[in-house]
Amino acid sequence: MSSGLLPCVVLASTAQAEAARRLVLTATQAVYAGDIAFNVDNAMAAPDSDAMVVVLGDTVIGFYRLDYPTATFGRQSVDRRTATLRAFALDVAWQGRGLGLPTLAACCADLALRHPERVLLALNVHAANTSALQLYRRAGFVDSGEIMRGGRGGPQHLMLRALGVGQWAP
Repeated sequence: MSSGLLPCVVLASTAQAEAARRLVLTATQAVYAGDIAFNVDNAMAAPDSDAMVVVLGDTVIGFYRLDYPTATFGRQSVDRRTATLRAFALDVAWQGRGLGLPTLAACCADLALRHPERVLLALNVHAANTSALQLYRRAGFVDSGEIMRGGRGGPQHLMLRALGVGQWAP
């Protein structure tokens, strides 16, 4: 990281949401993360979601959404103690700078602080996205062994991360 700053994660304000809509993704990344503008708008409107921005200083460099499902996630029974991470992406200009791991650490710490009742974070990651699989493993996510079929991104691994224990710290 050239700036020496660590990324922070916050609930998106209206201005930050607008900046997140303008994030630039590679074509491959867009397949994996989905349409960021759609996810920003959808998460901002959904009562069971948080639209989160990744900021470095005053600059929005990324986005993700947290969903709080009460139904089923894959074949796993999901209860109110689980959150799901979706549409995680850093702008292409900020990739390759070592910001992914501290961003995920900040995400997990923030979620544990704001929602202490949530003890598990779940996500799906495309089976061919080896960089993301490696990053998520380094961030403490464990492959559940369950493969989600279908969807526009293709087969995906269901990965799980306990919250509030063994948090990675910079």
